[in-house]
Amino acid sequence: MPLDGRTSHPHSGNSGAKRPAPYSLRLSGDQRERLTAEASGEPLGTYIKAKLFGTGPVRRRGPALRVEDREALARALALLGRSRLASNLNQLAYAANIGSLPMTPETEAELLACLREVREIRRLLVTALGLKPEEAR
Repeated sequence: MPLDGRTSHPHSGNSGAKRPAPYSLRLSGDQRERLTAEASGEPLGTYIKAKLFGTGPVRRRGPALRVEDREALARALALLGRSRLASNLNQLAYAANIGSLPMTPETEAELLACLREVREIRRLLVTALGLKPEEAR
């Protein structure tokens, strides 16, 4: 403990400096909904400080996702989980490396199915990120 009796916060930059207590603000449901909508995905405290002190828009860490985007991402993740894609590709790579991968009609069908799944995952992710899909190749 420092000689002056203050305790230091483990995350503060200077030892012995005490952070002021947070300020609490009571809002009605409508007021909170309005602020949340105006914040567009920003943390509410950050948005309120920027609005209060006129510091302008706060830089976002990433794009806020619309509901449609979240749904597309959820579908992509579900498809990825069901496909066992990583495991199957690893097994194919191992078989190719040891020279035991015969190119039979079944092998070709599996590879084509895997390719279709990868393309579908890519399409869903492109949609979720709000990018324009490229023309089919």
